[in-house]
Amino acid sequence: MNILIINCSPVRNGATAEIVNLVKEHVEEGNVVKSVCIDDYDIKLCKGCRKCHETAKCFQEDDVDKLMVTYDWADKIVSVSPSYWADIPGQFKVFIDRCTPWCNTHQPHAKIKSGKKGYTIALRTGPSMPECERIISSIEHFHGHLEIESCGKLGLCGIEYKEDLEDRKEEIKDFCELIKNS
Repeated sequence: MNILIINCSPVRNGATAEIVNLVKEHVEEGNVVKSVCIDDYDIKLCKGCRKCHETAKCFQEDDVDKLMVTYDWADKIVSVSPSYWADIPGQFKVFIDRCTPWCNTHQPHAKIKSGKKGYTIALRTGPSMPECERIISSIEHFHGHLEIESCGKLGLCGIEYKEDLEDRKEEIKDFCELIKNS
């Protein structure tokens, strides 16, 4: 299996990145795993022109197509997102907006290979699980429009720093078993 793990945060060395590393470590046996950070890509804001509804392609030149090649490559996609004001980080939201050419609500639309499975891990500093659910919902909504089947989710509250993950590693490892076995 080809597994893509995406750090939806622009921070390359924080708690979100540490979860990406833990997931990679636990799922790489017998799989080809690629991890990326949203901040590795130059993604321009959607202009809302809807030209892509007619052409299935955005007129802007940036790294969205490059990242979508990686989505196309993957059989399983694991999105790891922190909470930025109760939702996904802006950089990841900009990417989602720019994926309108691949959105299945208009014709023509670009497509990635079918049969993909999506998994989401949301983390936040505070104790409110509904905030994690909101993040998960945003990512699962995105996956739905790309026809990626949502197969698992994990919300982690009380996570601000890497050290906060120490007591949650078993929970993350168990979630990785779901990723490997579904």
